Amino acid sequence: MRKTHKGIAKRFKVTGTGKVTHRKPGQRHLRRKKSNKQVQAGRQNQVLAPGMAKRVINALSS
Repeated sequence: MRKTHKGIAKRFKVTGTGKVTHRKPGQRHLRRKKSNKQVQAGRQNQVLAPGMAKRVINALSS
């Protein structure tokens, strides 16, 4: 029996349809120098590519 990878569990979420979402990096500080476009884009959760999503789901399954 494998353990859940806690670092991945904190950063990724699996949706009901099986997609893996995550927050965009670089949104915590130093936002002053970023354009409004970059700041707004950072608010949206991103969907992970299918190949990478498979690896994340594998690490989450305990």
